[in-house]
Amino acid sequence: MRTDYTRAIPPAWQPVAQVFTALGDEHRQRILLLFERGERLNVGQIAAVSTLTRSTVSHHLAILREAGVLQSEKIGKEVWFWINRDWLESTLASVLDYLREYC
Repeated sequence: MRTDYTRAIPPAWQPVAQVFTALGDEHRQRILLLFERGERLNVGQIAAVSTLTRSTVSHHLAILREAGVLQSEKIGKEVWFWINRDWLESTLASVLDYLREYC
């Protein structure tokens, strides 16, 4: 048994923990699944097809953005979101690397 992570996960694993936490919520998973390849969506578009209020959608989008799952850009009065594919791929690849090395 490896005992070096009983108190805290290593700093390199922090992004993985944030992604898992962000995607641990079913609403955030459904929001992520709304995006098509290369697509940018705003809060209104997501709220229009969701069972959630606009403010709740905004809250979930903020969590996804803070975890690095989504990126955003404000253009005029709207904030546009898109999947941060490169960052997600590298973060999730570290999980696969761990599995290949230790499991």
